[in-house]
Amino acid sequence: QLQLVESGGGLVQPGGSLRLSCAASEFTLDNYGIGWFRQAPGKEREGVSWMSRGGGSTNYADYADSVKGRFTVSRDNAKNTVYLQMNSLKPEDTGVYYCAAMRRYRSRWYDGNNYDYWGQGTQVTVSS
Repeated sequence: QLQLVESGGGLVQPGGSLRLSCAASEFTLDNYGIGWFRQAPGKEREGVSWMSRGGGSTNYADYADSVKGRFTVSRDNAKNTVYLQMNSLKPEDTGVYYCAAMRRYRSRWYDGNNYDYWGQGTQVTVSS
């Protein structure tokens, strides 16, 4: 079973920053599109960002409007890890954050049904 492991969550004050990591040990993340999702208590899961598969091609990224200009997704292929840098955090960014891997490109990156593998999630709490 292919596994994704998220880390880097925690408690941060409004305006602060966190960097989440998504790592895999059984497969090469560069061969997959990677999405980040979050789910707040009592709310539906929300697509946060997406980065296209690499494989020697240019990586493309997209973001939910709510995080554009504040969040940045990136890859470190040497570490087989995808990062989500989150700056200027707001209380409404609170939730469990998940990364997910997409084997074949599907245009609706924000639809969790289009992903094949999921991590277990990491908690992000933005509060003073």
